[in-house]
Amino acid sequence: MGKSTAVLPIVNPHAAGIDIGSRNHWVAVDQNKENVQSFGVYTQDHQHLIDHLRQYGITSVAMESTGSYWQTLFNALQKAGFEVLLVGGSQTKNVQGRKTDVVDC
Repeated sequence: MGKSTAVLPIVNPHAAGIDIGSRNHWVAVDQNKENVQSFGVYTQDHQHLIDHLRQYGITSVAMESTGSYWQTLFNALQKAGFEVLLVGGSQTKNVQGRKTDVVDC
């Protein structure tokens, strides 16, 4: 029997998850993998990411504190008025069924 990805209950429908990377940030606005988008890591990419979140009515974002890659996006999101929750890697590494950037976010 293969491993399945756990579907968690939705606590805040206006929240998104971001998987932080050195070349791309992967953004999930809901639990549908088809809606996961990849954005670059530069200032202009941050604005596109922010516009994407607003399009879906997102007000809160959870992201992992990966290296130093999270810092500029964290600041941009806060300045844009989002509630930003920073999660340590030890809190996310044991989530069952994760294997890819798309699933991670």
